[in-house]
Amino acid sequence: MFSLEQQRVLVIGGSSGIGLATAMSAVAAGAAVTIASRSQDKLDTAAARIAGSVETATLDTSDNAAIEAFFANYAPWDHIVISAAQTPTGPVRELPLDQAHAALESKFWGTYRIARAASLNQSGSLTFVSGFLADRPSASSVLQGAINAALEGLARGLALELAPVRVNAVSPGMIDTPLWHGMDEAKRNRTFEAVADALPVGRVGQAQDIANAIVYLMATGFATGSTVRVDGGGAIA
Repeated sequence: MFSLEQQRVLVIGGSSGIGLATAMSAVAAGAAVTIASRSQDKLDTAAARIAGSVETATLDTSDNAAIEAFFANYAPWDHIVISAAQTPTGPVRELPLDQAHAALESKFWGTYRIARAASLNQSGSLTFVSGFLADRPSASSVLQGAINAALEGLARGLALELAPVRVNAVSPGMIDTPLWHGMDEAKRNRTFEAVADALPVGRVGQAQDIANAIVYLMATGFATGSTVRVDGGGAIA
């Protein structure tokens, strides 16, 4: 439906989950895709799964010097997608402060560093992945909601600062990705079933649902400063 022919796309966090689905979709739309993450082994495994040519690059979003060096070695990108994050969660009064700092460091400051250093063509785009907790807070995930809201605010401000480069966010609901695979399978299935029963669409999301929205934002050419919520109705249920 959308074409990314002759465009170069960088997907940070592209070795699994939403990032991998986005890389696959971008390749299918004709883009030359590079996936980046901290683990070369995971990158190699992901690259083997993508039906098409893809390059890999190791990149740690917590290392500002490495980020600056990375972008200095590449020509400007047409599109950059940031989906890499490790976010410990829990109630504010129970989550240890070091874990709270780690969550901010990974999801917000990692994205901020990339946005600060990234080299993009003027007709290009930068897309963040936030989350519907920015709109519908949870008593057990207050910090995650705050980080997601901060990312969406960052996208709106950068849409002005970096114009005409377009900057947007995609806000997923509950998505069945490898992040959930550490949970006991029976408990995970019960959780997904309970969420599906509460959602208007009657199911939890898949990584491809979010990838579709990201590709749309890359290809449309007219959306900027926007947050596209893809949550199955989670914010209104």
